Amino acid sequence: MSEEKNDNLPSNENLADGNPENNAVEATTPEMHEVVETEETTLTEQIVEPAPKVEATKEDNIAELTDEQVADDSLKIVDKSIIAINEIAATNAAESEDETIRHEIPMEDYEAMSMEALVDTLEKIAENEKVMAVKEHVEEIKKSFLAKYHHFIDEKKEEFNAENPDTTEDFEYHFPLKTKFDQIYSHYRDRKNKHYKSLQSNLEANLQNRLVLVEELKNLVTNPGNITNSLKQLNDIRDRWKNAGSIPKDKYNHVWNNYHFHMENFYDFLHLDREARDIDFKHNLEQKQKIIARVEELTQMEDVNKAFRELQDLHKIWKEEIGPVSREHREEIWNKFSELTKIMHDKRELIFEKLRAGETENLEKKKAIIAQIEVLATEKVNSHALWAAQVAKVEALRNEFFSTGKVPSEVNEETWSTFKTAVRNFNTLKNSFYKDIKKDQTDNLTKKQALVTKAVELQNSTDFAATTPIMKQIQDEWKTIGHVPRKFSDKIWAEFRTACNHYFDKLKENKTEENTEEVEAFEKKKEYLETLRAFEMTGDHKTDLDAIKAHIENWKGFGKVPFGRRHIEGKFNKILDVLFEKLSLSKKETDMMRFNNRIEQLAGSDDSRKLENEKVFLMRKIDEVQSEIFQLENNIQFFTNTKNAKKENSIVLEVRKNIAKHKEELAVLKDKLKQLRNLKAE
Repeated sequence: MSEEKNDNLPSNENLADGNPENNAVEATTPEMHEVVETEETTLTEQIVEPAPKVEATKEDNIAELTDEQVADDSLKIVDKSIIAINEIAATNAAESEDETIRHEIPMEDYEAMSMEALVDTLEKIAENEKVMAVKEHVEEIKKSFLAKYHHFIDEKKEEFNAENPDTTEDFEYHFPLKTKFDQIYSHYRDRKNKHYKSLQSNLEANLQNRLVLVEELKNLVTNPGNITNSLKQLNDIRDRWKNAGSIPKDKYNHVWNNYHFHMENFYDFLHLDREARDIDFKHNLEQKQKIIARVEELTQMEDVNKAFRELQDLHKIWKEEIGPVSREHREEIWNKFSELTKIMHDKRELIFEKLRAGETENLEKKKAIIAQIEVLATEKVNSHALWAAQVAKVEALRNEFFSTGKVPSEVNEETWSTFKTAVRNFNTLKNSFYKDIKKDQTDNLTKKQALVTKAVELQNSTDFAATTPIMKQIQDEWKTIGHVPRKFSDKIWAEFRTACNHYFDKLKENKTEENTEEVEAFEKKKEYLETLRAFEMTGDHKTDLDAIKAHIENWKGFGKVPFGRRHIEGKFNKILDVLFEKLSLSKKETDMMRFNNRIEQLAGSDDSRKLENEKVFLMRKIDEVQSEIFQLENNIQFFTNTKNAKKENSIVLEVRKNIAKHKEELAVLKDKLKQLRNLKAE
């Protein structure tokens, strides 16, 4: 580790021991060194002439290794402590630029959160935490939110295109949650930019301040004075160095190496006062031993991440705040510190391995989810209800996919892409079904528009007897037509309902006006019924028949009676039955007169269904009588073909009588049907 070069005194044993014989040499060497750092190296170069050769130690080698060198297989490095120390050194160098990035906010599994949860979390941390402390959190939230949002919008766009295949309108979808996200993120970005601007100004000022301190330290070595005063000045420089603040990351190693190079030279100078040097060595040793003791405690902590963060701080203190120790303790104490660092690093790596194992398990779960969606994307169903069930399944699988958690970063994009493709294929299949339905719905719309047009044309009609059955037929036909496109559904239904309601409201008003006439008709029929009961037959068949027919015509002339009082019609028919019996008409004549009277009443009721039902009844009855006649005639053939036909003659005669009776009934039924058809034709 680079900080351990602080501990390296000149390798000449006499100098290390403070031998006066070498004082002349020591007086000149400090001012002959300067640190020169380029992008390729951070090694110390000599400006004038080489200083006495310093024996390289394990700590020196660690200090000179870069991250790229550690990763190079050609170096054959097997000591994990080197890797651990270099990781800490790199992190401390980055954090030295902006101390606000040091935080203890745990990284959540943002990929598993819903868009609503992501926005809530972003709002919480972006408003309440330091901008750089949550920088990585904000970027992870942004990545997860936008991935889900774009997937959501793609689905909505596909649905829009499926529902509007011929539209020229551009797809637009307002998503309030996205607006809220943009507002929060924009505010955070403004805070971050303001912080960067302020930070850059402070970094440059702090850099100049540290360079001044390096120059003061250099002058302290090159112009030595009283040892006591020099130590006081050194301590003052140390204190100001600790509080000098952050500097640009790319200048960190260069400035730090210069500072510690001149610090080493000062300790080289201290051999002139061995007692003062040994006191400082002892103090530094005690401080480093305390750090080692604390690291030993950290290795037992359950919260490994928290312990590792403190270890980074201890490395920084070891490197920047504590000076070198005597040569006899240097290797031992460094090895102990390195070994404990390796233990902490291994424990941390074990946690990462468990996390990676969990990510691998999540990958398998997500693959299984994708496979289920891919199966659903091939299942064709043929009803809206079944598709609703399929959509619910995919929605549940999608939520499970999002909540499963992270997968290994190297397959994250591939997994996400495969998932989106599976969902897109499902949506394509679903939209194809609804595209066909939309064609049917468009046809239904045309049919319903025709009915609306017809209803509007008839809504002001006053020919209620003719129009009412048509309006009812239109309503029945409307019920048989299926769905129309959703955006037209409410409008066309409102138009149809308005036209129908307008007509039937007028019909209701008309019936209310007619009710007065019906009541008057009832009163007249009631009085006439009493007159009819007193009617006496003259005995002349033709005269009596004409009188009965005149009564019937008079009765019909009174008009309809209220629906609730139609029982009076039954009373009239009973009186007619008595009169017909007294008149001694044939059964056929009587039956036909009664039938004529009844169907005329039905015709005047404005209920075409009753006449239609009567027609159906007659046709069914005719079929039954014809079947009966056919069966009886077959029976006659059976009896006439037997050997004892003469003996069975009485039975045959009975059958023939039944046939004749049924034929008479058939003739009456046919006359009734003919009369009914003539009435409907009129």
